[in-house]
Amino acid sequence: MKITVSAPAKINIFLDILRRLDNGYHSLFMVMQTVGLCDNVTLEKSESGIALTCSDSDIPTDEKNTAYKAAQVFFDYTNISSGIKIDIEKNIPHEAGLAGGSADAAAVLRGMNELFETNLSSGELCSLGLKVGSDVPFCTVGGTCIVQNTGGIISQVKPLKKCFVLLVKPERGVSTAKAYADADEVYLYHPDSVKIMDCCEKGDFEGICKYAGNVFEQVVEVPERVEIKRIMRLHNVSLAQMSGSGPTVFGLFDNKADAESAAEELGEKYGKVFITETV
Repeated sequence: MKITVSAPAKINIFLDILRRLDNGYHSLFMVMQTVGLCDNVTLEKSESGIALTCSDSDIPTDEKNTAYKAAQVFFDYTNISSGIKIDIEKNIPHEAGLAGGSADAAAVLRGMNELFETNLSSGELCSLGLKVGSDVPFCTVGGTCIVQNTGGIISQVKPLKKCFVLLVKPERGVSTAKAYADADEVYLYHPDSVKIMDCCEKGDFEGICKYAGNVFEQVVEVPERVEIKRIMRLHNVSLAQMSGSGPTVFGLFDNKADAESAAEELGEKYGKVFITETV
């Protein structure tokens, strides 16, 4: 039996680092949103072991891969002794702040739960996901959520209204570990988590755009970010912001024509430009 599971990317409407924990991880407050840009993860039972292939040759296919780790965690938890073949068709750029690896891991957990008929709850899948990476629990749930601490506290809120999402990924990549290390060394201005939470609960799109923020913009150097935002604003963007630790900049547009005109202009300067929607 073989199944294919979609692995959608995410954007960070809000991202604040509250403090560095004693274990070296960071306590976060985030508003995360699933978007329609997806990898496709195909799973097939095998007799033993984990075999992973990927359409992107730059992606590791051994235990360094988050999807591979997710399969290991699943087998350890369920005590299933058979194996799995995983094939990943990559559409989400890596090192982009879009949780492509975490999305693949979440798809593996959801897919293996179905494939092996283990009937694990959403809570169990999220707990397994947290062993793989901080974004994996959210990618398992999806939608519009407030995510706290190291990624394991997830609160679903009113869905962000349907809008068009323009993603612009400069050629450079960003090391998430370095981004956090740099954040530890400076004083950060903290955006207002209370106001963004209130706007999320009310489904206030204008308020969400007003109080959105990402503290990584204060420490991660992406020289193209200013110009990308400037061009998006020329085309009536509601919110232009970096996602995660970057370097991808996303724009939220009410009007598809505005998103398309911005994409056309930005596509002449930057390599990877995608138009998708909130999911």
